[in-house]
Amino acid sequence: MKRNTLFKLHNTNNFNEIALDIFRFQAINNIVYKTFLKHLKVDIDSIQKIEDIPFLPIQFFKTHKIVASNEAVEQIFLSSGTTGMQQSKHYVTDISIYEESFTKTFQYFYGAIENYTVLALLPSYLERTGSSLIYMADNFIKKSKNPKSGFYLNNLDELAENLQELDKKGEKVLLIGVSFALLDLLDTYKFNLNNTIIMETGGMKGKRKELIREELHSILCDGFGVSKIHSEYGMTELLSQGYSKGDGIFECPPWMKILTRDTEDALTILPEGKSGGINIIDLANLNSCSFIATQDLGKTYKNDTFEVLGRFDNSDIRGCNLLVL
Repeated sequence: MKRNTLFKLHNTNNFNEIALDIFRFQAINNIVYKTFLKHLKVDIDSIQKIEDIPFLPIQFFKTHKIVASNEAVEQIFLSSGTTGMQQSKHYVTDISIYEESFTKTFQYFYGAIENYTVLALLPSYLERTGSSLIYMADNFIKKSKNPKSGFYLNNLDELAENLQELDKKGEKVLLIGVSFALLDLLDTYKFNLNNTIIMETGGMKGKRKELIREELHSILCDGFGVSKIHSEYGMTELLSQGYSKGDGIFECPPWMKILTRDTEDALTILPEGKSGGINIIDLANLNSCSFIATQDLGKTYKNDTFEVLGRFDNSDIRGCNLLVL
């Protein structure tokens, strides 16, 4: 499978064909996935459509090395977690695929990152190592080539000043921040922004009370003076992201697709509009696993849009045999 093919996808038929090719490749070359399929007694040759592909439970990234390549590992991304919690590890053998994926995904939805000043308010991620989100944000900051672009940790006064100044000048600004940090900023400042995208990456990280999306976005809209709050949907185990330009409805780049599964029968894919566990096909995960059953709940809609509704109770995936490999 040539990586260049992934980022030139333009229709569903192309996606399905490439996804099935990657499935067969990973079913042979990814030892963990191969063993998982063997336990499920899956005949690889019988899989003729993406809805029939078994999705690997995301927990395996915590307990196994998920790779489908013999190449040397260039980067290991680690999930966030409280002390003592087992972290997911994503072993990346070709970091340039990740860089191409997140660059082209952003461009697909927002245009060239070079046109933005990037202000990153990501304290919980910045204070640990191995964050794929920090890797992406750092790349965006460097590509923006604006001296005001950068990470902001405790210097909220400087961030507020730059944000107001840049917006007033009419410059295009991307403020990407973890939810609790954006709320912290609004505890002291109130804005009326016209040229700034406010993008939340989700999560209170134990710093504040969890809020439903509607309540969070209402507070952020009021505090920043904007009509919509954008969101990024990504995770350690993926090399692609979904984006929402408002109202919690996400879209994927052409090389990523969301399906929902029955919460009682993990091998049954649900129709549009039905709540279920989120399964992700990320073709950029060429050298790990492209077919992941997450711990998130959601719905899919027309035109490959989707909504994230929450997480399984106790982060459990019911109806999904985790198996002992």
